[in-house]
Amino acid sequence: MSGRIELRGIEVYARHGVLEEEQVRPQVFRVDLVVFADLAPAGRSDDLDDTIDYRRLAEQVNETVGGESHKLIESVAHRVAETVLADPRAERVVVTIHKPEAELGAVLDDVSVTVDRSS
Repeated sequence: MSGRIELRGIEVYARHGVLEEEQVRPQVFRVDLVVFADLAPAGRSDDLDDTIDYRRLAEQVNETVGGESHKLIESVAHRVAETVLADPRAERVVVTIHKPEAELGAVLDDVSVTVDRSS
């Protein structure tokens, strides 16, 4: 039996981008996660040890996105997905990285990439 845990709008300041200034000046990134896992054991036991701790998920996102700089947010999303899937209870994860301050030479609200990975 499967279920999902969703975290939306995790804000992390980081240095990702192709432009040199993006590697120097931190900007905001927003991360959305959808983690698919069997939630029935936790539903029956009411025990945090029987599920994926979403506090820990948020910490992992902060550590991964806020850590090493990358040129592409595709690379950042891939690393977040790998981190989440390291927990054997995670069956699948959908990661969206939003870069609302992207320098694109156009007026827009947001740019984002989404990766969908399975264990």
